[in-house]
Amino acid sequence: MGEALQTAVASQRMLLRSRLSGRLDHLADACRAVWPDREKLEACLVRGYEALPYCKYLYILDEKAHQITSNVSYDGLLPESFGRDRSERPYMAAALNGEVFSLSDAYISRNARRPSLTAIQRILDGEGRLLGYLGADFDLRELPLTRQVYKEPEQWMQIKGDPAIRGGLFLQQRSESLMDRRIDEVLPLVTELVEVHGVFHAKLHFSSSRATLWLIEDPFRYRILDIEDLTDPAICLAWSQHSYSDEAVIPAERVKEVFRTFRDLRFMDENIYLRAGSLNIFNGMVGLNFSCDGSHYMPWSEFLDKNLGFWLGSDNPL
Repeated sequence: MGEALQTAVASQRMLLRSRLSGRLDHLADACRAVWPDREKLEACLVRGYEALPYCKYLYILDEKAHQITSNVSYDGLLPESFGRDRSERPYMAAALNGEVFSLSDAYISRNARRPSLTAIQRILDGEGRLLGYLGADFDLRELPLTRQVYKEPEQWMQIKGDPAIRGGLFLQQRSESLMDRRIDEVLPLVTELVEVHGVFHAKLHFSSSRATLWLIEDPFRYRILDIEDLTDPAICLAWSQHSYSDEAVIPAERVKEVFRTFRDLRFMDENIYLRAGSLNIFNGMVGLNFSCDGSHYMPWSEFLDKNLGFWLGSDNPL
């Protein structure tokens, strides 16, 4: 997980801890007062569940992490979980090691097979001796998080591909595709679709002679254009005009430079060459996939600053 994504996850976990720790501590006090009467403990959990409407299950464990109540859920008591041994579950590790309140890492639940979290609160008697544990399971989709959109960092990212392809790189050569033969017709047309017809993300698959395009006015579906489409200017009649967005990171006049550079990378070498290239005008990122199966994602300005020597040099980043 990248640093920016880790930061976003950590922020949500801090929010959850602040919301849960006090409520579970208060509920643990109520449970301690009726310990170890199962019926009264379950009644406490039912009352406590009202303060945790987004909780999936509440339950009580003894000092060995064996369950001594039913699961309390939105649907009421679920007695089939009584007696369950939870001592080996990863979410118990911190509590068994002495943490008063712990919040697990996210995991896939055993039954529903959905991303989940578990909070564990230790229950102590009046002299600080361990009685047992209060557990609370949460389905991530039901938690009251801020759900702020994660922002991808705008920096160069390199991803190595299939080792088998890398190992045979110099045993293969570029085969001329239909798009290679007509690339000087394809690139101006794709540029026109981006600048004038609302395409905000375009990916050119040079080896398979096709393009996948996303439109501003219909962003949830992509279009697939084959080589016949990509070499026929009449297709512009089928696409409504759309002014180039003011929110685009890359200026409209620089779009054609990106696509021209794709052309240069496609023909730069018979062994090391571009298989596919993409541009998203809103995050300004260029995506590249090379014959070695290595992929790169970088800001458009940094991409245009590189020359062919960079991609073919002795310090080749591929």
